[in-house]
Amino acid sequence: MSDQVRNFMGYLWVMKEDNVYTIGINEEGLEDLSDINEVELPQDGEAIEADVVIGSIETDDGPLDLYSPVSGTVVEINNAVVEDPELIHEDPYDAWLVKIESEEDLDNLDDEEDEDEDDDDDEDEEDEDREEDEDREEDEDRDEDED
Repeated sequence: MSDQVRNFMGYLWVMKEDNVYTIGINEEGLEDLSDINEVELPQDGEAIEADVVIGSIETDDGPLDLYSPVSGTVVEINNAVVEDPELIHEDPYDAWLVKIESEEDLDNLDDEEDEDEDDDDDEDEEDEDREEDEDREEDEDRDEDED
């Protein structure tokens, strides 16, 4: 696919052309999906918010929520995919799901690896801080017991 295609949330792809973002399921996302039974998408003209569920894909394994990386207005849904969800398995890039018009910039999307690394670092720092607080409390308790 094009160099303009970027992964979003690990299992979605997004591509920007002018101010229209096209969103679909990427190949990695399909690896975890069994038969696709139904696709639920927002309506044309519907206003949506970034990082909020905008639809879902119903599979034998359960639902998979769909998100948008940007806030905007739905300008088109892929009716062919709604009518025949298995098209997604045939070609996940031709079988896009929804197009959203937005003035927002896609550059605010971090690469997944960077996000994961940053999240891990934050968690490590939180763990260290928590351990330091616990050690400090234990020392204070010992000091009080000695008095």
